[in-house]
Amino acid sequence: MRRGRTLRAAAALAVSGLLTSPLLAGTAYADQKDPKAPAPPAKMSQIGGERLGTPGVQVQLKPGAPKLPGPDALTARSWIVSDAATGKVLAAKNPHWQLAPASTLKMLFADTVMPKFPKNQKHTVKPADLAGMGVGSSLVGIKENLTYTVHDLWLGVFLRSGNDAVHTLSAMNGGTKATVSQMQRHAKELNANDTHVVTPDGYDAPGQVSSAYDLSLFARAGLRNADFREYCSTASAQFPGDKGKDGKRATFGIQNTNRLLSGDYDIKPYPGIAGVKNGSTTNAGSTFTGMAQRGDRKLLVTVMHPEKAVHNEAYREAAKLLDWGFAAADKVEPVGRLVGPRSEDDGTGAVSAQGKRHKGGQGSTQAALDSTGSGSTWTAVGITGGAVVVLGAVALMVRRRRAAK
Repeated sequence: MRRGRTLRAAAALAVSGLLTSPLLAGTAYADQKDPKAPAPPAKMSQIGGERLGTPGVQVQLKPGAPKLPGPDALTARSWIVSDAATGKVLAAKNPHWQLAPASTLKMLFADTVMPKFPKNQKHTVKPADLAGMGVGSSLVGIKENLTYTVHDLWLGVFLRSGNDAVHTLSAMNGGTKATVSQMQRHAKELNANDTHVVTPDGYDAPGQVSSAYDLSLFARAGLRNADFREYCSTASAQFPGDKGKDGKRATFGIQNTNRLLSGDYDIKPYPGIAGVKNGSTTNAGSTFTGMAQRGDRKLLVTVMHPEKAVHNEAYREAAKLLDWGFAAADKVEPVGRLVGPRSEDDGTGAVSAQGKRHKGGQGSTQAALDSTGSGSTWTAVGITGGAVVVLGAVALMVRRRRAAK
């Protein structure tokens, strides 16, 4: 018995030594977590690279690279941090795990519908436009029989995650069913094959899933659109209200629910943050995709369903990943890449879903990301009374919602 225990102990020490050796350390590991928590599938999509389909954390550190925060600090079921311009994936955990996306799915909605309507187009809301929203949906405050510009509606989508704004735009686009179908086709065009769309607003629905990888694709595609960049980086705006007795429309202030952009009582805006979208539902927990810039480097991060039940935890974990990514960007070997759309080449050498190599749109992605404002710096802005101003931190008390935010 004693000899058996001794042999088992020696074997354990040997395995421990192998795992901590320079050859194997820091490349991939499975988090220690609650055994009752759901486990990722053993096999997932390998779009973007074989390692991205492997369960657990994937990272390849070079000498001198900072270590990733440990599993106590990064509790999300799935996350990915990548270079927004090149698409190189710096590190990831279960990035192709199909999970409920919540309102981060609104990025795909914007990618699909935003190019169809000019910003100054007006629409008078009909009762049918607001039908079909989930109980407890997050709302910006759209009223029937009042007129809004497309610009107003997109501010409602991005700042307040307003499902009423999503359904109004969907009505303009031929209805919810048509919009969902178009979103699904566009997801396929973007090689976002983990995504199945059921609702345009991300509200919980049976079978509605996406992944950290796909959400990063949606963000990267959207950021090539100047209007998308404007809306997702707006921290505060004035929104049209009711008509007064004099017939004039009042306005009321709205602020972005992305807490790395607008701040909160327990978290500050992240330096260099420039969007993009957050979400929260019962099934999804908290989800977040963010983009931030330091110098000439722009990083994308997506976090899905942190296990730690701490207020603003998704933002905290996203900030940790961004901090690590900026420190480690030149000191890691990429473990994969964000592929380009099927219809164009992205210059990364990535293999698409059909196995074809893309050759050439990286420059357009970089140019789009660099085209905001003077130089290449992209910062959060606020729109108040029609004037564009740079905002500082805005501390807000939180209203928790079970519906999509």
